[in-house]
Amino acid sequence: MSGHSKWSTIKRKKGAADAQRGKIFTRLARDIMIAAREGGGDENSNTKLKLAIGKAKASNMPRENIERAITRGTGGGDGEMLEEITYEGYGPEGVAFLIDVMTDNKNRTLAEVKRVFNRAGGSLASAGAVGWQFEKKGFITLGGEKLDFDTVFMTAAEAGADDVVDEDGTIVVYTPREMFSAVETALSDNGYEISESELRWEAKNESEIALEKAVQNMKLMEQLEELDDVQGVASNLAITDDVLNALETA
Repeated sequence: MSGHSKWSTIKRKKGAADAQRGKIFTRLARDIMIAAREGGGDENSNTKLKLAIGKAKASNMPRENIERAITRGTGGGDGEMLEEITYEGYGPEGVAFLIDVMTDNKNRTLAEVKRVFNRAGGSLASAGAVGWQFEKKGFITLGGEKLDFDTVFMTAAEAGADDVVDEDGTIVVYTPREMFSAVETALSDNGYEISESELRWEAKNESEIALEKAVQNMKLMEQLEELDDVQGVASNLAITDDVLNALETA
């Protein structure tokens, strides 16, 4: 399993900590809004929305909050319109970062992102400065027990997947951006339980730097992810076992 995949697994296990910080409902509501805006407000025909609602219910998010998020996502309600923005930046040693945000106040969000970069010894970059180093990839995690890897592989590959990987007992399917929906639909139609599904940035090439600087960049990533408006953070840092171990003891 690659370092970035391990980091994704670690982040999934940190959900309880997010709840303790009181930020989980904000993130869940925005996930619902994004899904509703992209695919409509009917969860029966919008797999991404169905997943987002499932996560919200699992975290005991009130039904009225879920419905309000769907309404806002589809353009209704009296709340502010949300805007999706991708910021680019550099961490210590020139590590490239992409930060996806969803905000109703881009001036506030820009100031918060800039503050985190400055405190970490990094800086924001102009649009296009680092974006060329990344590409969007589909990422689908299957839930359930006793999944047959070979059968999943064949189903996903025939639908256009790039790769299928068993990551510590969890089957993860990777797809090109343009085949993401087709693969997701094929897996769902074949009865597989999709526990996580998203498009995310992946670095075309990773940057290996000194351990101390790598840990600084990992801390920067964590601090960016903790901002309420941030939906996802990607970097081209090579996240090795040594880096993850050093981060845990830092």
